[in-house]
Amino acid sequence: MGNVTWLNKLSEQLKIDIDCMDPAEAKRFLPMVPYDQTSNQRLVYEQMVAPENRELFLKTVREGKDEGWEVILDRMSALLCAKNINNLQGRVLLQSSAFHAYDTEKVVAHARSYAREFEKAGISKDRICIKIPSTGPALNASPILLKEGIRTLGTSIFSVSQAIAASQASCLSISPYYNLPWYHADKANQWPNVEDPALQHPMSARMVQIQQVYQRLREETGKPQPLLKPASFISAREAMAMGEFGCEHATIPEDILLQLSILDADANPPPGNDAPKKTGIPSPRIAHLASTDPLAGPNWDGKLASTDVDYLADNGAALSKAIAADPVTERGLREALEAFQANELQSKAAIEEVLKQI
Repeated sequence: MGNVTWLNKLSEQLKIDIDCMDPAEAKRFLPMVPYDQTSNQRLVYEQMVAPENRELFLKTVREGKDEGWEVILDRMSALLCAKNINNLQGRVLLQSSAFHAYDTEKVVAHARSYAREFEKAGISKDRICIKIPSTGPALNASPILLKEGIRTLGTSIFSVSQAIAASQASCLSISPYYNLPWYHADKANQWPNVEDPALQHPMSARMVQIQQVYQRLREETGKPQPLLKPASFISAREAMAMGEFGCEHATIPEDILLQLSILDADANPPPGNDAPKKTGIPSPRIAHLASTDPLAGPNWDGKLASTDVDYLADNGAALSKAIAADPVTERGLREALEAFQANELQSKAAIEEVLKQI
């Protein structure tokens, strides 16, 4: 028997999702089979223009030349997922357009378009999930889609109020961003590269708060709460912390999966407490973080977002207000949407370049 790796340890604690659309990466870590495959506009663009997908791309553009670039992009996105579906245990995820983040009807229409393209590609609704930005208008699309059998994931989550709103919207799951967008953009100066992320990373407090709120809602309402599938990791240590938070899944990019698969858990134990956890409950070692919020700044009043507020009413007015009142969430959401908009325009340009040649 080989050495026990960090990936082995983490796999005992939660379901590993792969933050990558490349089938070769999904197969690289056998016998560990990823649960879900997530994606976003950047990952779709990168796979769409990859040399190994060139023929599929050209064929898809040619066949859809009279339907417009958006239909072609949705179709290509679903076809790229279809190439990977047999390497996964669970669902494939595509993200609704960031340009529609504040328009409920357009989010609904885009999710339906994805579902149609998935169906054509042979992927049923029970194996898909549509990522929607955690804004008031976008989350209002989730109950509509649920009635049609289309499940959603609330993404670009930076706050407890967004997580409560995603629960009210009956999202299947949520993806809190563990690292803020500007940590990625300026790792040398902005990223908190700490030894024990579960205890020391500034987002850890909000992770514990979300888990505790969901645990209370489960007990009070008897309803299942969204699964926690955090994303946006920069180090293997951060990914390991997700087990200690009691997360159901962790959405991990291929480079960090590789690091996790190499690190020896005996020779180089991961930080924190890596015993298998009770899902949904953070470990006692970090429970005290719930009463802190390093990201809120020095003027934080110690009050958590209330579960009594209807964050979806009036097109999500209360959620919009809560986001605007929290500078970290406002900036994080804005920068995430701007990045995905830029990626979508890259895909549009690539499709239009081929259309010109037809």
